Amino acid sequence: MSFNKDNHHLQVKKLHGRGTALPGESRSIVHEDGRQRSDISVGAMVKIELKRDQGTGKLIKGRVEEVLTRSSFHPHGIKVRIEDGNVGRVRQIG
Repeated sequence: MSFNKDNHHLQVKKLHGRGTALPGESRSIVHEDGRQRSDISVGAMVKIELKRDQGTGKLIKGRVEEVLTRSSFHPHGIKVRIEDGNVGRVRQIG
């Protein structure tokens, strides 16, 4: 499995036997999981993970008030402030 951050596609190969992919069995999956800044805009509904909740799986749903991460990609999720004032990294969009 490999990740190309430029077009945020994940290359997934079906494995057979000892981990080898048969010819023609590669497919591309688009992920909108909050790691690409271009997928997030002010007003979008997102689910974020707060710093204090890291690793617990607890997510807070809200509308983006401000995008805080400046880079186009972040491996742990783009940091945003939602309308209720909470700040966290986007885990899900929509």
